Amino acid sequence: MTALPMNALMDTYSRSEVTFVRGEGSWLYDDQGKDYLDFLGGLAVVAIGHAHPAVTAAVAKQMDTLVHVSNLYSTEPMITLAERLADISGLDRVFFTNDGATANEAAIKLARRYGQKHFGPDRYEVISLLDSFHGRTLATLAATGQPGKQATFQPLPAGFIQVEAGNLEVLTQLVDQRTAAVMLETVQAEGGVIPLPDDYLHEVRQLCDATGTLLIIDDVQAGVGRTGEWYSWQSLGISPDIATTAKALANGLPIGACLATEKVASAFAPGDHGTTFGGGPVICSAALAVLDIIESEGFLKNCRARSSQLQRGLSLLQGVKQVRGKGLLLAAQLDHERANEVASSALQHGLVVNAVRPDAIRFTPPLSVTADEVELGIDRFRQALA
Repeated sequence: MTALPMNALMDTYSRSEVTFVRGEGSWLYDDQGKDYLDFLGGLAVVAIGHAHPAVTAAVAKQMDTLVHVSNLYSTEPMITLAERLADISGLDRVFFTNDGATANEAAIKLARRYGQKHFGPDRYEVISLLDSFHGRTLATLAATGQPGKQATFQPLPAGFIQVEAGNLEVLTQLVDQRTAAVMLETVQAEGGVIPLPDDYLHEVRQLCDATGTLLIIDDVQAGVGRTGEWYSWQSLGISPDIATTAKALANGLPIGACLATEKVASAFAPGDHGTTFGGGPVICSAALAVLDIIESEGFLKNCRARSSQLQRGLSLLQGVKQVRGKGLLLAAQLDHERANEVASSALQHGLVVNAVRPDAIRFTPPLSVTADEVELGIDRFRQALA
């Protein structure tokens, strides 16, 4: 493995000593020709595998037709994708962004605008959960329940409160006339791949209904089939007022979306929010191809089957204390705090994963991963643990 000099890049990532040059399906190849089984998928982004020909064809066709007109005008791919997302999510309206952080930024702004219009100017606070992650803009960082990530950028915007996940009593005490929204992930991905209890999520929904508080579900990492349903809340029997989606939506091209019910979305008026590139025709064409492939190839069903296989295989390995998560958003909790060492060893053995906590390794392979690839991935991880 070799790494190219990165003198021109800002030092914001601790990059691994490998330079990838090609991908195909569940596989990556470095500049030395070595193959790697990709069980990280670009951080839960590559939903249908690397270099999928349907995405390539959709992008090439749209690039040859129309690339950009701005949001002062409509394009067919944007309108079609918005309708498709509304259909599969059960929500009504869509605002397109460039990534998950800007989708969450839009969600926060929409919640505040709704609160102002229906309850007055003091309805602006957002309550989120400890160990959550909602992005790295100043507002989404303020909503992120990880003090270590916030410390460098104080003072952060006001109006954000974090509470312990799973503690309904404390949340109930804090929701008051100033609370515009409760914001959460059903699976705290960057917090260690921690699924929130189903009964807690139902109780939060009931609390929001009783108090007129909006429920925002951040499905940036858990959405687009990652948990075995189009969106993570769909297996729970609840629905948000606002939701966000991003990562896997265009299989590696930059896109995000904020979705909302008709009632909530109507709080926005022209000029309240905007974006130059969000919803561009090329990106939307890619996303439509992704949704088509997930549906036509049965990847939601495959996700559930490969999840059971991967969880079962990982749980039998010596050195793995617990396997948690949903669908193909999983983490193996190790018996000691050596996740960085194990992730590095896995890379040496041709398996791409990452340390999401000092004692936990994250697995987010493509939804298209095969049974044979899962078995091979388990074997390579076994070698990495040795």
